[in-house]
Amino acid sequence: MYGEVMRENAWLSRTVEVQQGQKVIDTGLYGKIRHPMYSAMILLFLSMLLICGSVYAFLIFLIYPLLLAKRIKNEEAVLLTGLEGYAEYTRKVRYRLVPFIW
Repeated sequence: MYGEVMRENAWLSRTVEVQQGQKVIDTGLYGKIRHPMYSAMILLFLSMLLICGSVYAFLIFLIYPLLLAKRIKNEEAVLLTGLEGYAEYTRKVRYRLVPFIW
């Protein structure tokens, strides 16, 4: 999933910004959820916790999705104001992180 996202979206960046020439990606996983990279990160972290079997690490992990939700809301605000076609994309692809949930 992580590799697919990297292949599909050349605009990936740690910094939330709209880059020159950037366009909305709505194919592949981006046609199902708006932030597949974050979904992949959650699955990766969760699988590491399950392999390690640490209850304490799992409890700390529960904070991560809340922080990620805040980042997603900030990112979407930036994209809605700065990326042409993003508002239409949000109407087309309704789910941010998990299909049929959020």
